[in-house]
Amino acid sequence: MQGCRHASYRTEVGAAKALSLLLPALLALALAGAMAGCGSSPTASSPAPDSWAPRPDERAGLSRLAFTEGDKLYLQTASGRRSFIAGVNLGSTIPGTLPGQLATRASDYRRWFPQMAALGLRAIRVYTILRPCFYAQLAAYNRAHTDAPLYLVQGVWIPEEQFLAARDLYAPAVRLGFLREIDDCVKAVHGELRRSARRGAASGTWTADVSPWLLAYSLGVEWDPRATRASDEKNAGRRVFEGTFFSSTADASPTESWLAMALDRCASDEAARGLTMPLTFTNWPTTDPLAHPAEPLAREDLVGVDAAHIRAGAAWPAGFFASYHAYPYYPDFQRHEAALRKYRYQGRLDPYAGYLAALRSHHAGMPVMITEFGVPSSIGTAHGGPLGRSQGDHSEQQAMAIDAELLRIIRAQGCAGGFVFEWADEWFKFTWNTVDYELPKGRRQLWLNPLTNEEHFGLVATDPGVRPVVTVDGNGGEWLSNGSQVIEESRGALREVRAIKDEGYLYLRLVLDDPSVWQRKAVTVGVDVLPGGNRGLPGLANADPEADYAIVLGPGRQGSSLVSSRDDPYWVTYGLGRHFLTHVTPAYAPGPGVGVWHLQRQITNRPLVVPSTGRRLPVEWFDVGRLRFGTADPADSRFDCRVTWAAGDCVEIRLPYALIGFADPSSRRALVVRHDGTVATSPVGRVGLEVAVGSKVATTSGYAWDPWQSVAWHERQKAGIGIFAAAVRDTMR
Repeated sequence: MQGCRHASYRTEVGAAKALSLLLPALLALALAGAMAGCGSSPTASSPAPDSWAPRPDERAGLSRLAFTEGDKLYLQTASGRRSFIAGVNLGSTIPGTLPGQLATRASDYRRWFPQMAALGLRAIRVYTILRPCFYAQLAAYNRAHTDAPLYLVQGVWIPEEQFLAARDLYAPAVRLGFLREIDDCVKAVHGELRRSARRGAASGTWTADVSPWLLAYSLGVEWDPRATRASDEKNAGRRVFEGTFFSSTADASPTESWLAMALDRCASDEAARGLTMPLTFTNWPTTDPLAHPAEPLAREDLVGVDAAHIRAGAAWPAGFFASYHAYPYYPDFQRHEAALRKYRYQGRLDPYAGYLAALRSHHAGMPVMITEFGVPSSIGTAHGGPLGRSQGDHSEQQAMAIDAELLRIIRAQGCAGGFVFEWADEWFKFTWNTVDYELPKGRRQLWLNPLTNEEHFGLVATDPGVRPVVTVDGNGGEWLSNGSQVIEESRGALREVRAIKDEGYLYLRLVLDDPSVWQRKAVTVGVDVLPGGNRGLPGLANADPEADYAIVLGPGRQGSSLVSSRDDPYWVTYGLGRHFLTHVTPAYAPGPGVGVWHLQRQITNRPLVVPSTGRRLPVEWFDVGRLRFGTADPADSRFDCRVTWAAGDCVEIRLPYALIGFADPSSRRALVVRHDGTVATSPVGRVGLEVAVGSKVATTSGYAWDPWQSVAWHERQKAGIGIFAAAVRDTMR
């Protein structure tokens, strides 16, 4: 709540998407493209009328580009002081890689920076020291675009593994390790760092100085509440910290004093180089300083970390501010806290706006910046949110519209800036309701899971394949040249079945004798990946007895993804294993050949009790097995990234691997759900596939693929991004 041969690219933004983009956004894109193409811009001595060129002043003998004053954070530019910054978070991965590999390359940054600027974004936030190429490319971009640079919020990562193991921020490995990381981070920003290779960290030689565009440092991570409370308990009685530039107050916790110490170290390093800039530490609602008596999960209100207990002294004229990762769907206190439920914003109830108002009120006299916000565009979801702002099950257009709305709220509530999460989708990400079923966990980055919402927060989609192997739109012409396999041919109701795969989906094309038969009769696909079976297909006892999963399309535009009761992770894990579902699911034991099929579901909330009222809340779920009909063609104005089937001259289907039982398609391993709720995997040879048109059943030769160790991918800006770009421009006027 974070490879050269692994990727290929294609950016698909243009006139074909004009209906999903606003005209002003296109004008901005054209202007930025022209600037990037000519590689020139007005000079700093004659700034453009709306120049964002840096214009620092001097205070206390230090050069100051940005500073805090009251509840404002000001960035000083050639066109005056800017008091709101819209930015974007940038991760450290590309598909096929893990964060510790820091695999993003110079060519990626050269492609991305102009796109960010074209959307109106004016700052990038990174979480840790990136490879030297990031800083080199940022400096080169900013020198070429002096009036429209991209400013930097540089994060500093703590030794998190050591912290979680020791549960003590003052343990030498944690404290000294973090101080060393701060020193290295400042050196990297100034182009002074040389670091040898070590696991999970960037290495090399940093020579590019990006300090002229350094907006702020953000220290730390989303604090684990249990480890943080344990650290406070172990260090109770420690004296407050008093440094040259930062100190903690008399009522500061040990964690807050530790942060004051770290902030002072960062300030000391920069002051030695003649600079001062606003500093902050990362925080999130789980460890905010507010009381949330209606929060059902105790760990979400276990401990607070309060920026108000830290002070920047007069020797640090750039000041200090509070920052939060704040999303509209979690924690649950946003749904149950009376004051937030009653909060009105622009004429309607809005708990998210109420939460930001509460943060602003608590930090009166100090700027508050929201350094992460957003919603994902994904088939799956992990949590419901008020006003439909859930953690998934959004089309790209819906996600962009919600992101735009959240950014406007952030500005309207008096925050100093908003950084959307994130620039590009990252395949390695995981979330609580799918992570147990993605095995082996060390291979998660090698495939795209549309059911894992965390993989789909980007403004930019990273889609599988050098180019799309199939565009699911009902037009099957591309199948004759895309390398697909014919796995069934006949003269009957089902004329032909073809199959092909990529790193995200298994695709099927069904050519029917009557192309419109699906409107009157069900078309059913049985999928066999595990030993056992389920006594046929849904409604077809004489069909494939070995199928574990079934896809039922029609009659009409309805579609369902079903799983045998024996293999249903939702029912077995949360029903039999944890007894969450006794009131909503029939109480029968799963076993081979039971013949019962379940619509596939995702749990989105466990049974909870609201402590302030005693109200008992039942389990919540999402029917992820409800398959969407439509078009998955991004060039079509009707595009919906959640579409899994379409019909025209044929029926085209794309099946997310998790919906057909795969724990890891890259190593061809299926998910095995044991009766006690635990899970394992089983190797898959050839996937069995059977297709029924009405009651007429055809058995195909099945489909298999070679395991893969590297991935191909291409990128495109998401549909509706112009809506978000308009909000960026509006909030920074």
